[in-house]
Amino acid sequence: MNQSKIFSAAVIALAIVLSSLIFRNAWVKGKKGKESISVTGLASKDFVSDLIVWKGSFSRTSMNTAEAFNDLKHDGEVIKTYLISKGVKENEIVFSAVAAQKQYDHMQVAQNQYKDVFTGTQLTQDVQIESKEVDRIERISRDITELLGQKIELNSYAPNYFYTKLSDLKIEMLAAATKDGRIRAEKIAENSGAKIDQLSNADMGIFQITGQNSSEDYSWGGAFNTTSKNKTASITVKLDFSIR
Repeated sequence: MNQSKIFSAAVIALAIVLSSLIFRNAWVKGKKGKESISVTGLASKDFVSDLIVWKGSFSRTSMNTAEAFNDLKHDGEVIKTYLISKGVKENEIVFSAVAAQKQYDHMQVAQNQYKDVFTGTQLTQDVQIESKEVDRIERISRDITELLGQKIELNSYAPNYFYTKLSDLKIEMLAAATKDGRIRAEKIAENSGAKIDQLSNADMGIFQITGQNSSEDYSWGGAFNTTSKNKTASITVKLDFSIR
């Protein structure tokens, strides 16, 4: 009777061990089917801007608004003639509407008594050039201050630089970043004795444009430099690969 109980207990124990081994093997296989490698692919590329936008402003101030307007109109014609003489196309030159602002001086008229005294109306107008002749407009933005010698109150602002083929560049860089990520995944899998199988998920990271060789900070929202002619674009892609 005791031997029968011992035999039954041994059979049950063996069945439990076998069941555990079978379950463990099934769990490992099931888990392996879901195993994956996550990597981040990176691509960067230097490029030169192919579009420049330059803006300047000029103004005249007079007690007589009509006189100020006539002087401002004359200045605009001189500026336009100057730009065309430097090779700028007429259709690239855009003048804004005239802005008027009354000017006052805060003056003392008696002890502890002050008042604002009208000193004239200032009229201001902007001039803007948008052109693909980047080098030419860049030089003009520096040289146009020569007009100060003609008593034209002109402020020349730093140009902004853009790239008109940004969509094509982004597609090219996405492909490069994906390729870089796949190489990284293959190396990781190789070192662990596995092989990558299929790409199961891909998420594009932030597309950044910074000035070349600058200490410009990257932004979580994506930096978009417009002050440098020579730029660097970078992009990241997060990739998940199943392995076998």
